[in-house]
Amino acid sequence: MQTSSLIAKYLDDLASEDEVLTAARDASVELGVAPIAPAVGAQLAAIAASTQASAILEVGTGAGVSGLWLMRGAPGATLTSIDTELDHQQHARSAFTQAGIPVTRARLITGRARDVLPRMNEASYDIVLIDADPAGLMEYVEHALSLVRVGGSVLVAHALLGGKVADPAQRDEAVSDLRALLKALSSSDAVRAAVSPVGDGLLQIVRLPEPAAA
Repeated sequence: MQTSSLIAKYLDDLASEDEVLTAARDASVELGVAPIAPAVGAQLAAIAASTQASAILEVGTGAGVSGLWLMRGAPGATLTSIDTELDHQQHARSAFTQAGIPVTRARLITGRARDVLPRMNEASYDIVLIDADPAGLMEYVEHALSLVRVGGSVLVAHALLGGKVADPAQRDEAVSDLRALLKALSSSDAVRAAVSPVGDGLLQIVRLPEPAAA
């Protein structure tokens, strides 16, 4: 086994998942949704805990794996999750209930993110997680940066697209969009951004305060 695979397995094994998370992960696979790796979930929980998140927005509900990890890190937070698939959200709702998360703390919105995000309140969220179709990534990130508060984080799951982003031979649209996004973020004065290689990659973008007027 290659060193990178050994590291990935070691980190995933460290990120222990209870029966509810394991069942949600199994449901995701059955639904054809690629869930975040356990190590990515652990990182989401750590970010949620470190920011003392009280309001979290998620694009891509799946069967609730990422939502469960986020709520594990911020047990007092309210989660708003957007997905086009009602069936997926029903699985997530069941997982949240089994985890003891009150219905009032998990608001599930069925619809297209590009239609829902413009209606959300700006600067109202501590964390916005994007775990959705990479075809809409640029648009989702733009909206997310206006919805997250100063000092809050926009997180993008699967940010390395299975290693394609680092492979110069890969040039499809999704890969090109991600590379363009990463390049733009690296030179922006409005944010600080970094990519963690855990799982399939996790991009964290922290919104900075606007510079004081001269």
